[in-house]
Amino acid sequence: MPGRIEDYALIGDCETAALVSKDGSIDWLCFPRFDSPACFAALLGNEGHGHWSIRPASENHVVKRHYREDTLVLETEFKTETGTAVVCDFMPLRDSTSDLMRLVEGKSGTLTFDLEFVLRFDYGRTVPWVTSSEDGTITAIAGPDRLTLTSSVPLHGDEMRTVGTFSVSAGEQQSFTLTWNPSHLARPAAKSIYTALEDTESYWRSFAKNCPQVGGWTAQVKRSLITLKALTYMPTGGIVAAATTSLPEQLGGPRNWDYRYCWLRDATLTLLALMKLGYYEEAGAWRDWLLRAVAGAPAQMQIMYGVAGERNLLEWEVPWLPGYEGSRPVRIGNAASEQVQLDVYGEVADAMLQARKGGLPPHRRGRELAAAILPFLEKIWTEPDEGIWEVRGQRQHFTYSKVMAWVAFDRAATTARDEGNPEATLHWQAVADQIHEEVCRKAFDAELGCFVQAYGSKALDASLLQIGMVGFLPPEDPRYIATVEAVQHKLLRDGLLLRYETREVDDGLPPGEGAFLACSFWLADALVLIGRRDDARRLFERLLSLCNDVGLLAEEYDPHAERMVGNFPQAFSHVGLINSALNLSRAEGPAEQRAE
Repeated sequence: MPGRIEDYALIGDCETAALVSKDGSIDWLCFPRFDSPACFAALLGNEGHGHWSIRPASENHVVKRHYREDTLVLETEFKTETGTAVVCDFMPLRDSTSDLMRLVEGKSGTLTFDLEFVLRFDYGRTVPWVTSSEDGTITAIAGPDRLTLTSSVPLHGDEMRTVGTFSVSAGEQQSFTLTWNPSHLARPAAKSIYTALEDTESYWRSFAKNCPQVGGWTAQVKRSLITLKALTYMPTGGIVAAATTSLPEQLGGPRNWDYRYCWLRDATLTLLALMKLGYYEEAGAWRDWLLRAVAGAPAQMQIMYGVAGERNLLEWEVPWLPGYEGSRPVRIGNAASEQVQLDVYGEVADAMLQARKGGLPPHRRGRELAAAILPFLEKIWTEPDEGIWEVRGQRQHFTYSKVMAWVAFDRAATTARDEGNPEATLHWQAVADQIHEEVCRKAFDAELGCFVQAYGSKALDASLLQIGMVGFLPPEDPRYIATVEAVQHKLLRDGLLLRYETREVDDGLPPGEGAFLACSFWLADALVLIGRRDDARRLFERLLSLCNDVGLLAEEYDPHAERMVGNFPQAFSHVGLINSALNLSRAEGPAEQRAE
């Protein structure tokens, strides 16, 4: 069985990523991209679905691990009664191939390791042809994929597995390299693992050194920044929501989604996090990916796209995988890409404005995009949609969707005003005012004294916290303060915030999920805006305490089981961490900037 979600660490090459468990097993890896079929899928099943373990032969061992400072190079130390050794795992940046490298070094005494390598292409389904060369190199081919394993120790086949046993004493090293390349090309040349390690460390340290001081939280902000970079598909600048699919939002339940895609809802907060830390190259690449992805007819704009802007994210189920701890179904693709969510239009408009305010050079397509989107949105903003949380039930008039439609026209009016276009300014401001009036009239519940999730509803959801953060109402407005306090009172569970109460809202699925960590960070930001900084700090410190031993966060946390749930690591959680740290440590953080 796979380990707990928080027992994994991430390594990657900014095009794909692997998850390494505390016991030295790589249980998830997709080649050649984040969204490619997995060749190690034990995370969603068992070891027979593909994994690569290097673990002590003795069951009695102590494990400690860490990333080398300011890098994505993972070191796992195993200590037994006979000795201590370290397994170093990393993925160098691409050249013509993609590599995963493992270096085992003895530190004291002698330690014996068992190696087991089980390769299964197509999410654990396809058994490849495996051949062994005279030099010990192992090659596995199935269809378009070739994986080549070079090893400094002898390995052999045993019942559809590749296995071996080896020992390291103090100062001794053994190395292993797994390389992907297309099967129709020649086997790639061997590389020096030591040169690759040096280059990989140098790359990550060069990236991280530009991170500024952020109060007393610089180390965690830097780790979140590295994680965000690791979830970036470098060729295009797209940032995936997570490295995994179908890790459950409720253990044993059906809320299991594929998050290896790029969501528009993350656009502005991601931009702000990167720009506020001074990472304008990454912010610009994300903004440019966004403009390419949404190019086309505005009626066809999606809420998410593939890492290169692909639109066809057809959802299907994997019947041969039993799911993480029996959480079924395992899903590939995401049908929410076909939903209507009005908030994405405002998200794109706000991202363009914040990019300009933050100092990114203007992009000519930004103006063209606005000219295409706004007339279309003007026609459809009155319609119901599926909302930011992608409900699979009946469409509703979600408050957040209307607020973000207001954002689109408010930002358009601001831009037109800045460009000296009074006619456009008046027109877009009139539409914004119309939406504003309707939302205040239909989404504010006088009996509850706060805004509600949807017109006519009594339910609350965490997206209402954004009302003040996007400038729809000033933070000091009593209606906003009351809404923040109502959301906190209604949705807080053991100090963490739910997205909404699934037992009260029909979202098309059985009730029950963990606390959505990004929403908890939003609450901290909202508390900063309304002047409750001490409460915001306490909540933020509580959230930091949930990070695993190498500083990573999943999508959600189950406070009752005291476990992470949801896909991992989650970019939006780490964006939330960065922004909240900035909001708490600076006079004007991302929340204040966006709320202006």
